[in-house]
Amino acid sequence: MIQVNDLKKVYSGVIVVNIPKLEIKKGESIGLVGNNGAGKTTLFRMILDLIRPESGEVLSNERPVAGNDHWKDYTASYLDEGFLIDYLTPEEYFYFIGGLHQQTRAHVDDFLAGYTDFFNGEILKRGKYIRDLSKGNQTKVGIASCMLQNPELLLLDEPFANIDPTTQFRLKTMIKEANQKGVTTLVSSHDLNHITDVCDRILLMEKGKIIKDIATSSTTLAELEQYFAIGGVILAAAPVIDEEENH
Repeated sequence: MIQVNDLKKVYSGVIVVNIPKLEIKKGESIGLVGNNGAGKTTLFRMILDLIRPESGEVLSNERPVAGNDHWKDYTASYLDEGFLIDYLTPEEYFYFIGGLHQQTRAHVDDFLAGYTDFFNGEILKRGKYIRDLSKGNQTKVGIASCMLQNPELLLLDEPFANIDPTTQFRLKTMIKEANQKGVTTLVSSHDLNHITDVCDRILLMEKGKIIKDIATSSTTLAELEQYFAIGGVILAAAPVIDEEENH
């Protein structure tokens, strides 16, 4: 579903993303891990055509995302609060997003009724603008708006950050259910437990490069924990997807 070819992004003379080749198949659940500055968010932003690379391209369903709109019909994403419209209430924002996808207010209301537990009484009918919500509650609004769109491709950048443990577990269930429905998901996170639990494949990034492409197994969490604990020594404990094909 997603193909990356010779993708390179440079800031101030420093290469922040350098991916010769990467393929993500339809229905895969991909976890992206790495320390701050590894290039995860920059890669997401190039997949969404928010920034342009110095060289290379990203294809979505075999067509370039740059300069095209076809992928916007089936892609939903939440990277940060900048994706929200902060002067709207959550209800107004959900109706706006639903309207973009030809959904009636009644349809949106039915959808939101299924998110009562996820919102935990903190989002709807509170009389607040999105800008006045906590960062965690803004994240909830952003994630719910993605699900409202019934996407085929879902990108979430650090969705577990700033939300409470109960909501984290509810979010994991939501991501798993999306996977079961065939949604292709790309999730970045610093939480190794959550990311290895919800994703079938882990991409480990360091200094803009994908240095490990791991098929998730019972040993993946331990391998990642040891990698970060000892400062970047790659172990070979977990099964690896053909690295030559993905580097």
